[in-house]
Amino acid sequence: MDEQGRPRVLLLSPGNLADISMAHDLVSAAGSFRKLLADKGYDADHFRHRLAERQAEAVIPARSKRKHPAPHDAVAYRDRNTVERLWARLKDYRRVATRYDKRADTFLSGVLIAAVICYWIK
Repeated sequence: MDEQGRPRVLLLSPGNLADISMAHDLVSAAGSFRKLLADKGYDADHFRHRLAERQAEAVIPARSKRKHPAPHDAVAYRDRNTVERLWARLKDYRRVATRYDKRADTFLSGVLIAAVICYWIK
């Protein structure tokens, strides 16, 4: 998301996948950024290395099972609630929250329409 809390990239994954499986695609599509705020689902060494290559700071808390937890900026992580608010606002639209659409392109178009209404048309 950008500095104003609007989504920068919206990608649809096939089925129920772990968050980390779409992380590289999201980073590639997002363009340049300085920090990535993410939850514990994105805590993987390969992903942290990818962010370091892009010279972006990984603000990702370590999973509890990690033997050598990576440090993160706890003060910056507090801003992650804006990401949760972004999703909550999109899920105010019943079509997005329940996913009645069976086809991926139809569902993604509904999500994009909701995002346009929520964040760009005021």
